[in-house]
Amino acid sequence: MKVILDECLPKRLISELPGYEVVTVPMVGWAGVKNGELLRKIDGHYDAFLTVDALVAQSETVKGLRFRILILKARSNKIEDLRPLIPKMFAALLDAKPGTVTSVP
Repeated sequence: MKVILDECLPKRLISELPGYEVVTVPMVGWAGVKNGELLRKIDGHYDAFLTVDALVAQSETVKGLRFRILILKARSNKIEDLRPLIPKMFAALLDAKPGTVTSVP
């Protein structure tokens, strides 16, 4: 599964997702791209988009998109606060359907 991390997530999260092909928004040259345009760029290239930005789902209609969006609900975007979510994140990556937004508490 190809996963892209929002620029608000730490790059260190890549190593926490073994078995997945993971890149970050800045790694593919999309840093600073606004939510709606970013979602259009991701569509057709990645299977999942991970973010802590709950507004991303409100900025654009996600129905019809060919990837799933996971919104990570942590105290902060620091790796220490994100690590406890990883088991739920793995489950959500497998269970969520394309075109859906899933909150990972």
